[in-house]
Amino acid sequence: MSKADLKKKALDYHRLPKPGKLSVESMKPCATQDELSLAYSPGVAEPVREIAKNPRLAYDYTNKGNLVAVVSNGTAILGLGNLGPLASKPVMEGKGVLFKRFAGIDVYDIEINAKTVKDVVRVVEAMAPTFGGINLEDIAAPECFEIEAQLKKKLDIPVFHDDQHGTAVIICAGLINALHIQGKQLADAKIVCLGAGAAGLSSMSLLVAMGAKKSNITLVDSKGVVSKARTDLNKYKKPWARATGMKTLAEAMDGADVFVGVSGPDLVSPAMVKSMAAKPVVFALANPDPEITPEKAHKTRKDLIMATGRSDYPNQVNNVLGFPYIFRGALDARARAITQDMLIAAAKALAELAREKVPGSVLKAYKVKKMAFGPDYILPKPFDPRLIERIPAAIIKAVKRST
Repeated sequence: MSKADLKKKALDYHRLPKPGKLSVESMKPCATQDELSLAYSPGVAEPVREIAKNPRLAYDYTNKGNLVAVVSNGTAILGLGNLGPLASKPVMEGKGVLFKRFAGIDVYDIEINAKTVKDVVRVVEAMAPTFGGINLEDIAAPECFEIEAQLKKKLDIPVFHDDQHGTAVIICAGLINALHIQGKQLADAKIVCLGAGAAGLSSMSLLVAMGAKKSNITLVDSKGVVSKARTDLNKYKKPWARATGMKTLAEAMDGADVFVGVSGPDLVSPAMVKSMAAKPVVFALANPDPEITPEKAHKTRKDLIMATGRSDYPNQVNNVLGFPYIFRGALDARARAITQDMLIAAAKALAELAREKVPGSVLKAYKVKKMAFGPDYILPKPFDPRLIERIPAAIIKAVKRST
């Protein structure tokens, strides 16, 4: 499909037959005088009184327990940058569609005109009573780290920044399987991460929690290797600074087992991939244009396993494998937060699911005759019906272990 055709189809999809992607529908009957009296006055006074006496009863008498706010200030929209809250609305509506389609969760998309950490926190805290969970989206780093941290302290419902933790869960699940196929251990793997924003830092943190050695991880940002020699590092990058003479991405890539890119297009050359260790793993996740295309990478190395963020290549690292199911489990368990143990449980469940026989319904959805665990299949597909069974169950077990 040409770019012109894609543009027209995408714009028509969002505009026709009615603008947007979400709507609000009543789920209770309201067609008679009796039903009206129950839906509103005087009947509605009864649950009001009950909730006033016991706030937890809001989960019994309202939609709070199945309602998530998808919140953005538009400062980091997809790979498009700071385009403002209104421009982020199509993405937030799309997030709502995915929540509903894959996990049956209702969403209000909330685009806020708030740029500072203080303002975002104030707005989200003020509206939190409405919701069972908060999904932060497309908020620029490093502000997103502080926003999430403050909201977690203030609120008694799950707060989840998907650009950080959702991406991290899928990366970890895919990487566990890729290293297994390559005959390598996470604890021994030398890892290079290009991109020191929300996704990069959170992914590396989760990898360490799952067994990677921090001393084996080299973080690279737009100015080069994050090293102790640099004086321009913020408080989020400083813990990852290495005592090393390496300065460039090319130097860091030499001998590496794993490359994880969450940065921008065409930043990795074939020569860099060639310099990696035997049987390397390359996750080039910049979207829509990866750090290096699979065509170039596979032409350079026949022994690598490759993943991207795109659906038209094998091994798509797609956040839809995570956030709907993580929230489904958290909401069903009435969790007050989404913890690291829950994220690890989700990553392990995803990795394990990919090793099982693929259902016929998935083969049919993707119009293929065969799909099996291997170099071109290290993660489950988004339309795998087992995801809604496995991932929320793993989250609920993690919640029970911590209580």
